[in-house]
Amino acid sequence: MQAFLTAFPALFSIVNPLSGAFIFNEVISDRPPAVRARLPRIVARNSLVVMLLALSAGSYLLAFFGVSLAALRCGGGLVLALSAWERLDRPEARETRKQQQVAGSADRGDDVALFPLTIPFTTGPGTIAVSIALGAQHPRVWQGLIGFFAGCACAAVAMAATIWACYSAADRVSRWLGPSGSRTITRLGAFLLLCIGVQIFITGVQDVLGPLLATR
Repeated sequence: MQAFLTAFPALFSIVNPLSGAFIFNEVISDRPPAVRARLPRIVARNSLVVMLLALSAGSYLLAFFGVSLAALRCGGGLVLALSAWERLDRPEARETRKQQQVAGSADRGDDVALFPLTIPFTTGPGTIAVSIALGAQHPRVWQGLIGFFAGCACAAVAMAATIWACYSAADRVSRWLGPSGSRTITRLGAFLLLCIGVQIFITGVQDVLGPLLATR
């Protein structure tokens, strides 16, 4: 449960499916009803695979490249904090950039489900970095490893279900929230993401300075 409560808010803040539903709705607005009904399910499934792979194999990739958890926390925390600040300061610019990433895909079919609708639009580098950081904090086998990854996996499944629900209801979400509501949700999520990024960075600094201060 602790792993779930840690992972799901972090994933939700970086994916931000509520504001993403607006752009998703614009991209698929001129597609046949059958395609519009099918794409949210495919994107959610692809996003789940991306998150699970990053959560489960990310720590081993770090070990292969010789990157410490403290370095990942410091770097990842800074990246998340800067990304969150951009969302707080200029949310419209970020959404415009996402629209440009999926521009030119209107004349294609299901092949846009993986790229660009899944990567980088829904689960981009930020989501992958957060998933790796979460997975790298796993405990030892005898200290609850299975429970930790079960909680993180449940968070990824819940996040994929949220993506599917928001994207499937993109038309209704757009009408219900409107432009001002979308900006409000984006800023609230950005502030939460900023706090998470700062906390990850502080933990990384503590990991670096703790052994140095203990030797004195």
